Amino acid sequence: MAGKAVEKRRPEVDPRDEPSAAWGWHGSFPKATRIAGWVSAIILLVMIKGNHENNTENVWLVGLALFLVLLLVLDIRKQRTAWRK
Repeated sequence: MAGKAVEKRRPEVDPRDEPSAAWGWHGSFPKATRIAGWVSAIILLVMIKGNHENNTENVWLVGLALFLVLLLVLDIRKQRTAWRK
């Protein structure tokens, strides 16, 4: 019975707008994307240890890592409040 309710709420996707809907797959990989984001931020911070002659590279590495972390935190916040819409 719950399956029918879920089917009724799901909007129809036109295959002309999104070709992947024609063969049954339509979506993304949110969990894998979040994991890749955290791993990338950690790798950027690990790259600080190196043979840099000045701190310009370090500023960019830390800045990009902080930007990624900010985006990931905003995504977590958006995910937590998505049910309120």
